[in-house]
Amino acid sequence: MGRHYIPNSAHKEEMLKEIGFSSIEDLFSDVPKGMVKEFDLPEGKSEYEVFTEMNEILGKNKTVLEMPSFLGAGTYFHYVPAHVKYIIERSEFLTAYTPYQPEISQGMLQALFEYQSMMAELYGLPIVNSSMYDWGTAIAEAALMTVRLHRGKKKRFLIPKALSPEKKAVIRTYTRGADLEIVEVPWDEKGQLDLEKLKEEVKDSAGVYVEMSNFFGLVEENVREIGEIAHEAGAYFVVGADPTMLGVFEAPGELGADIAVGEASYLGSPMNFGGPRAGVFAVRNDRSLIRQMPGRIIGMTKDADGKRAFVMTLQTREQHIRRAKATSNICSNEALVAVAAAIHLATLGPKGLAELGEIILKNTAYLKKRLSEVGEVPFEGLYFKDVPVRFEIPYDVIHERLLERGIHGGYYLGKHFPELGETALFAATETTRKEWVDRLVEALGEIISEAEL
Repeated sequence: MGRHYIPNSAHKEEMLKEIGFSSIEDLFSDVPKGMVKEFDLPEGKSEYEVFTEMNEILGKNKTVLEMPSFLGAGTYFHYVPAHVKYIIERSEFLTAYTPYQPEISQGMLQALFEYQSMMAELYGLPIVNSSMYDWGTAIAEAALMTVRLHRGKKKRFLIPKALSPEKKAVIRTYTRGADLEIVEVPWDEKGQLDLEKLKEEVKDSAGVYVEMSNFFGLVEENVREIGEIAHEAGAYFVVGADPTMLGVFEAPGELGADIAVGEASYLGSPMNFGGPRAGVFAVRNDRSLIRQMPGRIIGMTKDADGKRAFVMTLQTREQHIRRAKATSNICSNEALVAVAAAIHLATLGPKGLAELGEIILKNTAYLKKRLSEVGEVPFEGLYFKDVPVRFEIPYDVIHERLLERGIHGGYYLGKHFPELGETALFAATETTRKEWVDRLVEALGEIISEAEL
């Protein structure tokens, strides 16, 4: 690190002569005067000096084990078995770029086929592609797909108001070019999707989207009925589901979904500053739906010698078919995240997945019970992972005081849902310890008492 590294420096003069310049300055002679400045950089350091300095800086970070975090709202601390990371780091899988090429190795194709097969079973829909960018873009692709299925005659797509603000932003950005009308359906007094409002808004809609547990963590009680309302109005029914809940709840396909989406990275991937991720995308076994699916589908067949082989069965990207016929330009999706999810799912099996869901439900119920002692949970019902809690004092004060006590509090909702007041989302997963929740509630009690004095 003591000196910069520029390859082929020894050939600099030779290369300049070849292109007709006598100096490096000549090479940049077309840059306007006044735009070229010397950087005021400090002297270089040795690699060991940089190593120790970086460790000192990184040592300021706190992991979720050192500082309990209740910050969910879409990103959660799940336990990832050690062997998942070991397997995906094998050279057969590890890649710096998405392996979408038809000449991809048989091993990766089989791993993606296994991912599709397990997700199909989990979501109750037989056709699954080999992943999208993330849950948000999967919803947006589903919205665009429902419009294509109506041949562009319907461009209205309904989403719940109780949806992640980030997902809403992705949907609106992603569909702006196609001129979709994104309409939010409010929640009722129980925090559930308002069915009467849905009936008013659903006319002329291409699709209706609902999540099995909404952004507030509240498990939607009327998924099947919402699907019936959508279908009666001629709209496609799109259901979003967290895969970690599907060991204990009915699958979207069983509840009438035409399209199901979700987040695969909740299985097999750490939080890692929010990414990378992989979106689940599944549809009914209907030719019209399959032909309009974005992404790529891996299939199993036999080679010329009659042996089992895996192939890229369907890919509707504009690079490979006529641009006007492309359904999506999705390309650099995180296939490695999908492989990690498949490994984790195979490890858990049906029994392990059910146990995972039961533990999360149990921990969420305990979190809700204890938080009810220091704040108000605005909606009664069954919660999965996230629990909203309303306080009498400004939440930013509470959050700062929690940080001072070594606890990362919840996600403030007031910015996006002002009607909920000083409400924050607190999250639990299978990794949440009882003593963490007790410590949080004790700290909240102290902070609220101090504020009231």
